[in-house]
Amino acid sequence: MPPPPPPRKNRGHAPAGRAPPPPGQPRRRLASRDAAGRAAFFARREAAGVLRRVLRGDASRRAAGSIKSLVYSPSVCNKRATFALVCQTLKYLPILKEVLASSGVLTSKWKKQEELVYVTAYDILFGQEAAVSGSVEELIMLHKDTLMAALEKMCLRRKVHSVEDLVSKKSTVKPKPRFLRVNTLRTTTESVIEELNKIHKVDKDDLVPDMLVLPPGTDLHNHHLVTDGKVFLQGKASCMVAVALCPEPGWKVIDACAAPGNKTVHLAALMNGEGSIIACELNKERTKTLQNTIRRSGANNIETINGDFLDIDSNDPSYAKVRAILLDPSCSGSGISTERLDHLLPSHSRGDQDDASISSRIRRLSAFQRKALSHALSFPSVERVVYSTCSIHQAENEDVVKSVLPLASSLGFELSTPFPQWRRRGLPVFEGSEHLLRTDPEDGLEGFFISLFVRKAAVDAVKPSNGCLGVRNQARKRRNGLMVFSSLRLSRMMLCSTRRKMTF
Repeated sequence: MPPPPPPRKNRGHAPAGRAPPPPGQPRRRLASRDAAGRAAFFARREAAGVLRRVLRGDASRRAAGSIKSLVYSPSVCNKRATFALVCQTLKYLPILKEVLASSGVLTSKWKKQEELVYVTAYDILFGQEAAVSGSVEELIMLHKDTLMAALEKMCLRRKVHSVEDLVSKKSTVKPKPRFLRVNTLRTTTESVIEELNKIHKVDKDDLVPDMLVLPPGTDLHNHHLVTDGKVFLQGKASCMVAVALCPEPGWKVIDACAAPGNKTVHLAALMNGEGSIIACELNKERTKTLQNTIRRSGANNIETINGDFLDIDSNDPSYAKVRAILLDPSCSGSGISTERLDHLLPSHSRGDQDDASISSRIRRLSAFQRKALSHALSFPSVERVVYSTCSIHQAENEDVVKSVLPLASSLGFELSTPFPQWRRRGLPVFEGSEHLLRTDPEDGLEGFFISLFVRKAAVDAVKPSNGCLGVRNQARKRRNGLMVFSSLRLSRMMLCSTRRKMTF
């Protein structure tokens, strides 16, 4: 009697031990399950890559970027699933580490894939039990009963009823409106409003034109307007920085610490793509992010430099025509820590953010910030310098500005008042601090700080304006060969002219 034929390999058919669908019934459900399994497989690996960078950056205190910026980089395909996996794995990380250690699952063999083990363990134990599709998934499924038993023991030991009770109750993000900036280099505000109104309620911002406001939680990351670079998901406070600088079309401008590039391309839009922008970024990887942002925006008047702004010789003839500098240097990020989801990081769980370590770090940052601002003011032809941070600390904001005022005055600069109608101004720690601007989560925004230095000769001179308060110069319309300015542009010109004269 011949031996039975070997079992056939499963190639998209029903798994072993499971009856095939009745004859004639479509296999769509099986195909859908297979597709979901593949999607979960790749999402875990993308999440593990992001998690690795997050944890290493947190351990070294030299973050490569926020959780959101890393997830929503062009290299990540399944952004929604990856973001959820990274956030949830970080939320459960202390628990995962303990049960994996107590059960002996995370041996030296798996250390190189440590982050993938964490992500997969979360997904299988607390998320979805997808089909096994990789060696790490097989590892977790093999030890699943042991891991669940370890979780039960942990709950008993800590006298809680469920695993959810073990999770640290960390800060939650208060819902804020979704702001987006229309990239007028590629499209018009009106056309964007027309398209988005089909699926969302859209309002125009009452302070920053070309900025739209959508309901909290609106997810547009995969919308073609975003992927095509026609709109940028950029916070209102962040957009106010470039508006405050108000560069004229045709000017030569420096963005001193440019990555990830949102403010850089905003400057290009303000300038109608005319003139030139030099975008400096010291970090090589962040320079790549900057270049990706520029490509997506369609701006063709930006030159990137992978180097230190402080190494630029302000007396070099090639920089003799620089007329405006935007300086948004490295800072503590304390004004956006909630938006950055820093409360999910292990350093926050361990209580590493003690006053001494924070103070030491801020002292180092503020020393660099003072040096960078002094350097920006030293360029001979510069007329306008904006110094901004996403910090709430006085040491990085008012104290930095105060420290350079004698130098600024000797070079002919004085503080000017960006957005004079904005009610929240600088802390009253020196005479003239009312010219400074702060935004705050109480305003429904991130915590930003903006200061504007203007050379006195530039204030007194009468120059055409590009409408600083309008974010961009309205495109000129040609009718019968004549240049016609819109009434909106004329009103912006008058607003900008008035604002320029308001200096202390």
